[in-house]
Amino acid sequence: MSFDYDLFVIGGGSGGVRAARIAASQHGARVALAEESRMGGTCVIRGCVPKKLMVFASSAHVLSAEARGYGWPEAQAGAFSWPDFSEKLHVELDRLERAYTAGLTKAGVEIFPHRARLVDAHTVELADGSRKSAKHILVAVGGRPQKLDIPGAELGLISDDLFVMSELPRRALIIGGGFIACEFAGILNGLGTDTVQAYRGNAVLRGFDREGRELMTRQLMAAGVDLRLGLTPTRLEKQGERVGVHFEDESHEAFDAVFFATGRAPYTGDLGLADIGVGLQPNGAIEVDEWSQTAVPSIFAVGDVTDRINLTPVAIREGHSFADTIFGRQPRKMDHSLVASAVYTRPNELGAIGLTEEEAVARGPVDVYATTFRPMRSAFAGSDSHVMMKLIVCCTTDKVLGCHIFAPEAGELIQLAAIAITMGATKEQFDATVAVHPTMAEELVTMRQPTRRFHDKAAATG
Repeated sequence: MSFDYDLFVIGGGSGGVRAARIAASQHGARVALAEESRMGGTCVIRGCVPKKLMVFASSAHVLSAEARGYGWPEAQAGAFSWPDFSEKLHVELDRLERAYTAGLTKAGVEIFPHRARLVDAHTVELADGSRKSAKHILVAVGGRPQKLDIPGAELGLISDDLFVMSELPRRALIIGGGFIACEFAGILNGLGTDTVQAYRGNAVLRGFDREGRELMTRQLMAAGVDLRLGLTPTRLEKQGERVGVHFEDESHEAFDAVFFATGRAPYTGDLGLADIGVGLQPNGAIEVDEWSQTAVPSIFAVGDVTDRINLTPVAIREGHSFADTIFGRQPRKMDHSLVASAVYTRPNELGAIGLTEEEAVARGPVDVYATTFRPMRSAFAGSDSHVMMKLIVCCTTDKVLGCHIFAPEAGELIQLAAIAITMGATKEQFDATVAVHPTMAEELVTMRQPTRRFHDKAAATG
């Protein structure tokens, strides 16, 4: 059977773009890609990149306070100009989008600026009504932020909206306690917005190491975020130019903006997947095997739309592995067992890889090496900010099962620690590494005695 293309990719985010470019440029495949919005997807346009730049922008008060502690008594952040920053931000995002598009064009990928849906195992239909056939189809449409199912939810905003606002709200509510909620709370607070964060749990960042969660919870409060734990909104209502929010404790307040940071869902609506036999999970995620293949042999899916690990580098690795496997005759698959991640807040970030202490203790037996201290830089400047370094070690194999860092630039630090842990490094090998002094990270190679030992699994788990 003759096809228009060897590969048709639906979605121009990180995973889809990587798969299309590798298949075309390195393996000679005839490739087309459809993207209904902007090339680059969530990470480049509505997520990682603009968010990280906003984190940098929101750090001015932290840096100026530190400067005063180092002998610059007149150091002040001054007034922040959202219009100036926003204009420069969108210039940068436009540049990145052009770079993504140019990379695909150079590789020979044909681009269609349309939403696409599947007609059958080898055919997609574009929004303009045209149909294209392909031997293989890759779905990489990502996910979209979700709002709580409460009355008045349409009055609330999502994370995407922050990047395109004409002005910052004077007072804002962030609903949620995940990494997006914490990062956005820190950003808005740092840029001068009176920020309230409401989360139903007793500590933010569910799923991360408990000790790191508690440190992040305290940091948000110390930074000026009005963090309200154990609290959930029940309805939103219009109050003039503001949004009124009713909470489950029967309290009520008004805000200039309310942001839902309450999770994301795969963007699979109206793609026609179920109609042709592709399995979907209850939340709309596409069911795939370890090779990213669906129940329909010619259709694959990578990235957030599969709801495996929703991180940009994971989508990129999955997309690259798919292209190499199908078109390069180099079978390989993404290993999801060890993936580092980071939460970008100020002054300290939280970086993690591997098992949390709670997960490790449940499996046992393990030793926990952990230290919390005031680093030299912040202590000298008069800050009470504490950092944490933690290693989780298997008592049987001496292998390091997890690493958790709460510190300035923890994202940079965990990337380096992840190399050793992914290679299967043991605690003995960490100990054999000569420390770089004076650094915070030297604690990772100088902790000799366990802080906590869990050798009896039954006792440890209660």
